[in-house]
Amino acid sequence: MSDKPTAVRVYLARVRTALADLPASEIEEILEDVRPHLAELEAELGAGARVEALIERLGSPESYAAELRASGGYPAPSEGATQVLATAAAPSLAKPRIALWGLVLCGLAVALLAFGAGVSIHAEVLAGLLLFAPVFLVSLVLLLRGGVEPVLALPEVVWLRSTLAKGREQDDTGKLLRYLGSLKPAWWVFCAIVLVGFGLLLMLRERDAVILLPFLILAAVAAVWAGPRVRADRRLLWVAVPISAFVIGGALGGFGAAVDVLTRNAYAGPSSYYPSSADSYGNDQLTYGGRDVDNVYAFDAEGKPLTEVYLYDEEGRPITITRYGCERSSGSRQKIGEDNRFPRPKIEQGVTDDQGNYNGYNGYRGACRELAGVPFSAAIPKVTVPLTTTTAPPASPSATPTR
Repeated sequence: MSDKPTAVRVYLARVRTALADLPASEIEEILEDVRPHLAELEAELGAGARVEALIERLGSPESYAAELRASGGYPAPSEGATQVLATAAAPSLAKPRIALWGLVLCGLAVALLAFGAGVSIHAEVLAGLLLFAPVFLVSLVLLLRGGVEPVLALPEVVWLRSTLAKGREQDDTGKLLRYLGSLKPAWWVFCAIVLVGFGLLLMLRERDAVILLPFLILAAVAAVWAGPRVRADRRLLWVAVPISAFVIGGALGGFGAAVDVLTRNAYAGPSSYYPSSADSYGNDQLTYGGRDVDNVYAFDAEGKPLTEVYLYDEEGRPITITRYGCERSSGSRQKIGEDNRFPRPKIEQGVTDDQGNYNGYNGYRGACRELAGVPFSAAIPKVTVPLTTTTAPPASPSATPTR
């Protein structure tokens, strides 16, 4: 027989420690009452069951001991003992709490940045992930050093788990939670598909986003591998939570962008038909050589750029196309009108950091700016008019005088 302690023995040892202020005989009586139930639970979980699996079902040993104490009518620990235990436990709660809330903070940040990238379809927004990378690394290191049990024993985690356990006992809530639990395998496959599709969409919009695609493929593989194993090893939450947050934020952002496009098309009228050269607002596009032209620059004969030119076709109709500007709150390009006035400011999209530096190293917030002026100079060819030689008309024959 192996001398390695089983999950039940480890769990009961911690329960015994939490009941240490009671008489020894009463502690043994309490443990004898709960030991068969724990043995059945361990048999249900399998021979290789871990303490984390018992904690997931019953809560932490300390909270379980408190329930046993209350149900048996035993008094709460004395004030002195409680103060000693709190003093001893206070230092040990700091690192697990940093590990837990570091994960929560990074999950929220990942969801928000993925939402911004999905709405704007710009990979630069994801550069903000670098700002939260140190927080995630600290959280992960504390988890690997201290283990997952101190995190699961935190009061906030115990409260959350007990709330979910109570929800499972109710009819309607329990059915919903069990149904959502049955969708977990499909969820991880969905995450993998969304991650790869998101990377391909960004790459089609911006060729530089091809650098991001391998990381998203790696995350997709991690989701399929780690997702089904989270129940057995809670440390994998530090993989599953950021991936799920990214997928949820990116999916919501992409959905918002799709709704925006459909709303614009619906506003133009269901009976309207726009040729392939029309933009998303229904206005015609200028094309030259099969390529769309967003701007027109005009120069005079001396090569000086003209600052305000209005274009018309041969029938006097204005050549009107959509005019774009910067939307300051989201940093995206948006429509501000239609006209035939040129040239137009160049719309440049990027990111800013907390100090307002544009496209800086720590930039994460979507930004946009309008660049006026002409980005090039033009050499106007000189037109030489050929000189025409004038020839004298032939002299008419002189008249013969009559006498």
